[in-house]
Amino acid sequence: MAIGEKFRASAGELNERQRRLWAASEARAAGRGGIAGTARATGMAVATIRKGIVELEAGESIGAGRVRRPGGGRKRLTETDPGLLVDLERLVDEDRRGDPESLLLWTSKSVRHLAGGLRELGHQVEYVTVAKLLRSAGYSLQANVKTREGRQHPDRDLQFRRINATCQRALQAHQPVISIDCKKKELVGDFENAGREWRPKGEPELVRVHDFKDKQLGKASPYGVYDIAADQGWVNVGVDHDTAQFAVNSIRGWWEHLGQARYPNATRLQITADCGGSNGNRVRLWKVELQTLAQETGLEIRVCHLPPGTSKWNRIEHRLFSYITMNWRGKPLVSLETIINLIGATTTTAGLEAYARLDDREYPAKIRVTDADLAAVNLHKEEFHPEWNYSIKPRS
Repeated sequence: MAIGEKFRASAGELNERQRRLWAASEARAAGRGGIAGTARATGMAVATIRKGIVELEAGESIGAGRVRRPGGGRKRLTETDPGLLVDLERLVDEDRRGDPESLLLWTSKSVRHLAGGLRELGHQVEYVTVAKLLRSAGYSLQANVKTREGRQHPDRDLQFRRINATCQRALQAHQPVISIDCKKKELVGDFENAGREWRPKGEPELVRVHDFKDKQLGKASPYGVYDIAADQGWVNVGVDHDTAQFAVNSIRGWWEHLGQARYPNATRLQITADCGGSNGNRVRLWKVELQTLAQETGLEIRVCHLPPGTSKWNRIEHRLFSYITMNWRGKPLVSLETIINLIGATTTTAGLEAYARLDDREYPAKIRVTDADLAAVNLHKEEFHPEWNYSIKPRS
């Protein structure tokens, strides 16, 4: 068989070094003119074949499983330009979007535009490299999805940018920043849970036909607190009403069990939350309870609410709740203990840790907050959308 035919038959199974050594062996066996003939037959460079002959004669080894010597090859661009990835993430962060359930992130800016923006910042990078960096960071190209209903608030994007800037300043000052929300209420009992898990063939787990609440087991209300800097989740699993008292008690539990030890020098607490629900910006009891928490902790509590209709972009949704949903998919939540254990076992390769506790206290659904009660709150509203952005300080 000719050299060219042998090369084409085996080249796909060989790595770079093996192909070089194989060609060098053939060239040396052919004698005079073997290097040039092997180069013509295989398409390899003469210099590459000569390098292989030198390696064969020297009998050098670069270690099992290696293709190049340690340190060989071109260094990654992120090593020679350490600020590249930081600037790329900064460029896409303001326009980042994500589906909480799929855990996918994407950017509305094309890789060519991003590459141009990076070059303006002094980075020598092409769009192909930008695409590779985005994929390695968890981004992917996505088509449009119909999810919006009704009108959008005209200051929606401005509020998102304000939240981003406020949180960045707090993180740089080593102050705690948390994202909060109450996850969907879950029926406790042997009810169907979406998703599938591996089981012996023909032996599915049997659950009830109808999803009627079990009066004895009831429902669970998992209220979550996600610590952005620590990548830690705290879930307070309640069994009564989802009220403002329950929401603030969940934050209090996180601070007592995790936050206080992690941020011993904290002077303020930055909270991002939805506009509705128990932590809604119009809920009077929410502000009264936060005042109590500020008095207890001595922290100034700053709150930024997401604009109406944007709850799915709350960071806790795709940093904590989506992973919990994935972890207990296909598994009936037969007891509160099961829910607690499944939440506590939720982790990610990126380092997410989740903690959960049972909160069996009662939370009355209708507590009247008078004008005097609200006036006693040491509330400081910001100029830009004061209904969304405000702080509550301890009373002196």
